[in-house]
Amino acid sequence: MPLSKLQFKPGINREGTNYSNEGGWFNGDKIRFRAGYAERIGGWVRTTNDQFTGIARKMYDFVTLASANLLFIGTEQKVFLENSGTFSDITPIRSTVTLGTNPVNTSGGAGSGVITVTTQAAHGAITGDFVTFTGLTTTDGITAAQLNVEHKITSVPSTTTFTVTTAGAATSGGTAGGGSGKTAAFQINIGITTTVLGTGWGAGTWGRFTWGSSSGSLAGATLRLWAVDNFGEDLIFNVMNGEIFYWDATNGASTRAVSLTSLTGASDVPTVARRILVSDVDRHCIAFGANAIGTDVQDPMLIRFSSQESVVDWTPTATNTAGDLRLSKGSEIITALQTSRQILVWTDQSLYSMQFLGPPFTFGVSMLADNTRIAGPNTAIAVNDIVFWMGQENFYLYDGRIQAIPCTVRDYVFGDMNNQQSFKFHAGSIASQTEIWWYYCSSGSTEIDRYVVYNYGQQVWYYGTLVRTAWNDRASGLRSFPQATGTDNYLYDHENGLDDYSTGSAVAINAFVESSDFDIGDGQQFMLVNRILPDLSFSGSTAGSPAALFTVRSRDFSGDKFSVSPSDTVVRTATSPVEQYTDKIDLRARGRQISVRIENTAAGVKWRLGAPRIDVRPDGRR
Repeated sequence: MPLSKLQFKPGINREGTNYSNEGGWFNGDKIRFRAGYAERIGGWVRTTNDQFTGIARKMYDFVTLASANLLFIGTEQKVFLENSGTFSDITPIRSTVTLGTNPVNTSGGAGSGVITVTTQAAHGAITGDFVTFTGLTTTDGITAAQLNVEHKITSVPSTTTFTVTTAGAATSGGTAGGGSGKTAAFQINIGITTTVLGTGWGAGTWGRFTWGSSSGSLAGATLRLWAVDNFGEDLIFNVMNGEIFYWDATNGASTRAVSLTSLTGASDVPTVARRILVSDVDRHCIAFGANAIGTDVQDPMLIRFSSQESVVDWTPTATNTAGDLRLSKGSEIITALQTSRQILVWTDQSLYSMQFLGPPFTFGVSMLADNTRIAGPNTAIAVNDIVFWMGQENFYLYDGRIQAIPCTVRDYVFGDMNNQQSFKFHAGSIASQTEIWWYYCSSGSTEIDRYVVYNYGQQVWYYGTLVRTAWNDRASGLRSFPQATGTDNYLYDHENGLDDYSTGSAVAINAFVESSDFDIGDGQQFMLVNRILPDLSFSGSTAGSPAALFTVRSRDFSGDKFSVSPSDTVVRTATSPVEQYTDKIDLRARGRQISVRIENTAAGVKWRLGAPRIDVRPDGRR
């Protein structure tokens, strides 16, 4: 029997069974499709040995007028600006309180660095918060230099006491000291890194999760998420369901942000908001899910906006453009996303379009759909003025009308997803590859460990495993590579090199693609595989002899286990005048159905599959 060319449909298809997808790819990891052919993705490199504190949930890059290329990173504990591999802590100060006379007690005992600190008034701190002391004097062998630095609060015995662990060691223990008139500056309270859910009726918003699942965050257990935007070269940002902050670029990257309410001229600034952004063309600051004027109670469906060209004037008058409007369909605003033509606003039940109208109304809203939901605040992304987002049961796009995107991995993705952690899910893009990436938690994980990719250029899907908590594409032109963060508190350049440089040295990225089963004559006859004539390229590899492993797996019935899985390696032997590699591999396998798998296991290997040929022939009916 003549050789058969192995050409499979691009993309991974898991919407049917393995056998029903004959002629397609059924599984893969860390691969993409380009011009219809499978290839492995690029590697990633740790950008700096410096680490930030906490798990990053938001990244945002921008350039100041002084040409400083800065990257905003928001975690559940702090806010940083990265510049040339250095992280500057700009976390706002919540309050500065005066300490009592000799407020430090070496309560940990002799040889311990644990101290208990007493404040004159309620400090408002929680365990895990950060505090910085000023002016404390040496106490019981713990020096002033060891005291007057930033500390992480380890316990809160009362409203006026808390403990920290210093780098020193007490001489005797149980000694009070520190002097008088000293201060403690408390940073904003930390958030949580994992959503904690209630179980009772009314514990959360109706319809957020699937029927019968736990729903609603417990009080004080809201996942720490950030929204950020530029106001000129400055930053305005807020923590979800929290305060709005402002960072002034003229003060430098090492200067902390401040509460927006503290700025000169602040008038009726929202004290709480779900999300914040700055409208590009008309220059209004917009707070979604904010408190109304005259109250500190959050209205999750209220939208407020400042006067044009102002971050501080939120009081509506006859001579400015400040104002508010309230959405009607839903119980809370989930997120908002700006495009060149409008601002899209998702509630837990609907999608709205918000557009600038000018005086006297300033903004107007119109409902686009009343049955569209979004998975989380960071699962929508705009690319080329088309908006893509992950819903709770499907993927969607909006290009003037809302469409469900045909998805060949829909059941696979949504069937193995931890919806209780959906607010961690986030979308990113690699514009150079026409890809939208959604990172999500699998059903057995409380942290991001999976991704699914929609290649909108080729309209195909693929997926894989990777821990990335926040993403920033290089499409802005400000960074050389797409950047992402992991749970290890490092920043990574992606599509940089071929390997995993998480540890500073090259570790192979194991990438594979596996076909669905195929047969001869609908499986009436067994078939015998003798050899494969490979067709692939190792162009771009850095290994001296890059190689890929070909595996043929056979079985007799669709529901049967694979009986044999012979493998052999294809190795590049020359690059000039043309690329040369192993001419054939002998893989003997017999069964009614077979599938093929291509993968790499070594560092420095880049491969792209072409159209290999297989020597397969009928081998009887039994």
